[in-house]
Amino acid sequence: MANTSSRTLRLLSLLQTHRFWGGPELADRLEVSERTLRRDVERLRELGYPVDSVRGVEGGYQLGAGATMPPLTVDEDEAIAMVVALNGAAQLTSGALSEASVSALSKVVQVLPPKLRRRAEALRAVTDDSPFSEAPAVHAEVLAAVAQATRDCERIRFTYRARGGQVAGEDVRRHVEPHRLVTVGRRWYLLGYDLDRQDWRSFRLDRLTEPFGTRSRFRAREVPGGDAAAYVRKGLSRNETRAVVRALVQAPAADVEPRTGRWATVTSVDDHTCRVEMDAVNPQWAAFGLGVLEAPFTLEVATPELRAALAQWASRFTAALEPAE
Repeated sequence: MANTSSRTLRLLSLLQTHRFWGGPELADRLEVSERTLRRDVERLRELGYPVDSVRGVEGGYQLGAGATMPPLTVDEDEAIAMVVALNGAAQLTSGALSEASVSALSKVVQVLPPKLRRRAEALRAVTDDSPFSEAPAVHAEVLAAVAQATRDCERIRFTYRARGGQVAGEDVRRHVEPHRLVTVGRRWYLLGYDLDRQDWRSFRLDRLTEPFGTRSRFRAREVPGGDAAAYVRKGLSRNETRAVVRALVQAPAADVEPRTGRWATVTSVDDHTCRVEMDAVNPQWAAFGLGVLEAPFTLEVATPELRAALAQWASRFTAALEPAE
């Protein structure tokens, strides 16, 4: 028979899956006597869960209105995954869906066990989002460790596989003051001050391993330009071949800005026109960005790859509108 704590959690789980349980049936599922079941029900009530009971031959139990979630029994990877997913939904959506994501995120964090809650809150506190890209997965333990050190202003050391260097793909040890986590689409970056190089650097978390805190605190520096996400994007535009576009859009800047998010710069030209500048690793993303503007535009600057992507999209959409023979 399970110990009291695990049995109580199992009882709560069973009560949440059925509207009503007969007493004998519920005791049988838990492999306990009805007397033990009554004690377990009382224990749930003491913890604040409203369990209603019905006496008699047809008696049983059901979870009353107003029941709250129990402490979630999830491991660290699952906890971090939930926080990442809900945080992403909150930042990439708007209106009621965004509000619901924020509400759900807050509730999930509140019911996590204390250790996971601290890590989840650290992750939320130090992450900026800058969408549109794709990337390999990041290990949850790496993400959590870096997030906690960033929140606590604790210097960290880690092994990093650089893209270039004296030997391509060489593993090097880094000593960094972590400033902010930034997501560019599904790719995670750590923006930090590299103590060995005495300069700001961004590190892809999928190339980062063995992070550990040094227990050495630091006073946070001001990131150049004041915007961590913009600094990381600027660095990416220097290091990767990107689809760059500048377009004159026939719509007010106030209408266009909510549709672009943080992945584009919108500048007002006049009351009815604005200029949009953006870049992306994949020209398809830049084409998508122009599509969601929902306004006529004229290309002022565009790479050949982006023009080719737009021509392909136009051809496919035009063909889709042609009547079938």
